[in-house]
Amino acid sequence: MIVTLFLIGTAYAADVPLTNLNFTNVNGQITEYHGARALKMTTKDGKHEGIAAIPGLKFRDGTIDVEVSGAPVKGASEDARGFIGVIFRQQKESRPFEILYIRPTNGRADDQLRRNHAVQYSSDPDWPWDRLRKESPGMYESYADMQAGEWTHMRIVVKGRDAALYINHAEQPCLIVHDLKLGDVEGGVALWIGSDTEGYFRDLRVTK
Repeated sequence: MIVTLFLIGTAYAADVPLTNLNFTNVNGQITEYHGARALKMTTKDGKHEGIAAIPGLKFRDGTIDVEVSGAPVKGASEDARGFIGVIFRQQKESRPFEILYIRPTNGRADDQLRRNHAVQYSSDPDWPWDRLRKESPGMYESYADMQAGEWTHMRIVVKGRDAALYINHAEQPCLIVHDLKLGDVEGGVALWIGSDTEGYFRDLRVTK
């Protein structure tokens, strides 16, 4: 079965068969969600992240567009946020990597501090979110309006050591990073969900 992800780039332009995605701790299937054909991802163990790496795609500078929908799975812990996002410049087959992701349940929370943690940059494994929050409060996360379980458009623009995240076709980025921790390198692209997340992806476009 073909996952209609619309991967577009100077060196890569193809639909990717579901069986060709490199899944790590992921149950993946094609399904209909909110009227659209999408890749559904949940984690196998429910406790750790899940990754679907796209084979043969190398990315350094350019733009990544994707529609995502994340929400906590049924019975998830109270701190579940529906974590979902995109890995870029992934080294080897796992880590290290850069990532921009969202916490959809924070988008319209009544607590302002939670809203301020709606979008996040991190670079695993050396620069996880909690280290960045502790050492540089407010620098690598921000607010953007979104709803859990609804489609959210993410646009990631990368150049050199800079990255910017745009949410839902906004003219201005909600998060700007000027010191990508891996430096100016090339690497892979992957779809990512956090623990306790039911995630959906559609219309991924990678432009170099």
